[in-house]
Amino acid sequence: MKIIADFDFSALLVTRSEQGMTLLQPGKAPLHMPTQAQEVYDVTGAGDTVIGVLAATLAAGNTLEEACYFANAAAGVVVGKLGTSTVSPIELENAVRGRAETGFGVMSEDELKVAVAAARKRGEKVVMTNGVFDILHAGHVSYLANARKLGDRLIVAVNSDASTKRLKGETRPVNPLEQRMIVLGALEAVDWVVSFEEDTPQRLIAGILPDLLVKGGDYKPEQIAGSEEVWANGGEVMVLNFEDGCSTTNIIKKIQKDSQ
Repeated sequence: MKIIADFDFSALLVTRSEQGMTLLQPGKAPLHMPTQAQEVYDVTGAGDTVIGVLAATLAAGNTLEEACYFANAAAGVVVGKLGTSTVSPIELENAVRGRAETGFGVMSEDELKVAVAAARKRGEKVVMTNGVFDILHAGHVSYLANARKLGDRLIVAVNSDASTKRLKGETRPVNPLEQRMIVLGALEAVDWVVSFEEDTPQRLIAGILPDLLVKGGDYKPEQIAGSEEVWANGGEVMVLNFEDGCSTTNIIKKIQKDSQ
């Protein structure tokens, strides 16, 4: 932060090649944005893209954090093309909204906060849920589709592998975190997927503060992790039913039985 103080900068954006970008501001924690590039063919013009998109989004009235998020997404698109290239509005929208064939929509916590802030600025209602989602089945898909209908954006927070082991036992998860997140991100109902390391997503939910927090099963609203924080912020908490006859545990037991 010395350079910021020496030159009295209000902010400093550092582009870090394959490590993405970092926004530094006095009095605030660094905002790290991992690269969104899936494949890198040519980095020519990537810096120009960052500057151009950053300037355009700031001029449109977005916050600096939002502008950096858009610029990072745009850079991730152009480096996947040969030569000096541009990013179209549709390409940028797809990158920002989390729609690409290999799981864009999987976000870091910092990226998610920026995306949620942008959604709220557009007047969108943000819904959030969480779970392990180890072996995705029809019950999960139905539940997530119903949750998505309750708002404009759906966030799915997923237990990390270590968190899942503590919750479900040493034999779980069957599918590692990265694969679980990619599968969830490919669902039409899901906008953003993020992971958490703790036993519950309470800290994550307190940082996001969705407009609606939903959970499937036989919970009471007050038993749901993060409910107190959401209520204190004026949000809602709701319990949705799971589809009968669908269970990851039962699927695993059947596979084990059939393999004997």
